Amino acid sequence: MGNFKITYLGQLRCEAVHNSSGIKILTDAPVDNHGRGEAFSPTDLVCTALATCVITTIGIWAGKEGIDLNGTTIDVTKKMQSFPRKIAGIDLILTIKNPLLTQDQKFQLEKIAHHCPVAISLHPDIIQNMEFKY
Repeated sequence: MGNFKITYLGQLRCEAVHNSSGIKILTDAPVDNHGRGEAFSPTDLVCTALATCVITTIGIWAGKEGIDLNGTTIDVTKKMQSFPRKIAGIDLILTIKNPLLTQDQKFQLEKIAHHCPVAISLHPDIIQNMEFKY
C-alpha cells in the first residue's frame, strides 16, 4: 500500500486520502481550466506544500532553539504561465510574530526557509520569492 490513495470523482474533482491517518483532501480544476474551483487545485497544493514545508522546517529549528513561532502566517500567491500551462512563480510573505528575534536568528530562519525540502525539490524555473516580515 502506498502513502496516499487518489480517486477520480468525476467533473475534474479528485479525493486524496492519507493512508496512515485517513485524512482526505479534495481537489478541483480551477475555473480558468474547465473546473469548478471549489477546492484546492493540484497547482495550489504545490504552492501549499512549499509554504507548509517552509513553516514546518523553520519550526523544527525554532523549537530546538527555544524560539516561539506560534501565530506565524504565510500568505501565498501562485503565478501561472499560459503556454505551457505551469506554475511560473510562488510568492510567500511570512509574517513572524516574535519581536524578540535577533538578527542572527532571523538570518538562520531565512536560510532554512530557502532550503526546505520542497523548495529545493521544485524545478529551478519556478521563481520562489520569500518576503519576511518581523
